[in-house]
Amino acid sequence: QVLLVESGGGLVQAGDSLRLACAASGLTFSTSALGWFRQAPGKKRELVASISSDFSTSYADSLKDRFTISRDNVKRAVYLQMNSLQPVDTAVYYCSAAPAGQAYDYWGQGTQVTVSS
Repeated sequence: QVLLVESGGGLVQAGDSLRLACAASGLTFSTSALGWFRQAPGKKRELVASISSDFSTSYADSLKDRFTISRDNVKRAVYLQMNSLQPVDTAVYYCSAAPAGQAYDYWGQGTQVTVSS
């Protein structure tokens, strides 16, 4: 059974930073692509950042200057460093995994990030 558990969300002020973490189990972590998605109220879920098994990264264009995704295959974890947070970043942030050759089929329960102005 694949399990993804996010942590690190919370209420912060504009300009603050947060680091989200996602711990994974039940899958071959090192060969999986990992992604962070977010969903704001009334909006569709969107891809924030992804990191492949070879550590290549990809970001939403509007976020690449403030957000950084990383992974630790020993700890079986993926992280999202978010800097200079703004109210528009308020959303539920989800971790997702795509085992080799598959789509993003596995999801965490999400962690709320709220940025006050």
